[in-house]
Amino acid sequence: MNLIEIFQNWVAQVPDLVQPLIVALAGAIPFIEGEGAAGIGIIGGIPPVIAAIAAMVGNFVCVAVLVLASSGARSAIVNRTRAGESAVAAGGTVTETAVETAESDRKAARRAKFQRAFERYGVPGVSLLGPLLLPTHFTATMLAAAGVGKARVLFWQGLAIIGWTTIVAVIVGSAVYAIR
Repeated sequence: MNLIEIFQNWVAQVPDLVQPLIVALAGAIPFIEGEGAAGIGIIGGIPPVIAAIAAMVGNFVCVAVLVLASSGARSAIVNRTRAGESAVAAGGTVTETAVETAESDRKAARRAKFQRAFERYGVPGVSLLGPLLLPTHFTATMLAAAGVGKARVLFWQGLAIIGWTTIVAVIVGSAVYAIR
């Protein structure tokens, strides 16, 4: 049983009031995201608008947490580096340990794909077209880690989540309506 089937079963087994929470939880998972979660909810019997809103909220909340965390991590690293450079310039010594980490081929390919798209399309393009290449979670985290402002990343990611989830909800909702 895969993750999508698990969420579909949960939606079918819980009371109506809890179903949007399951959809929001599914939206917070990379590769399911708002688009997949909306589909799960609609197929599970939740009205399309409610399923789409729950999926968008779950996806955006997770992305916002990741953006804030990566932006904070980047700030801490940049500030630590600057403090170390200041100490060296003042005659102090800084001991640094180099920890080599081997990136897997998959991570390297994902990073290269993001970098090419970022250089070509910028923040709006990567955010709006990103779901075609990578989950919004990865795209948003990489943008924040690259130094793009939190508000800018969240604005464009929010717009992308709303747009893509709405498109998928309309398609799935129309298909379900046509079948019934």
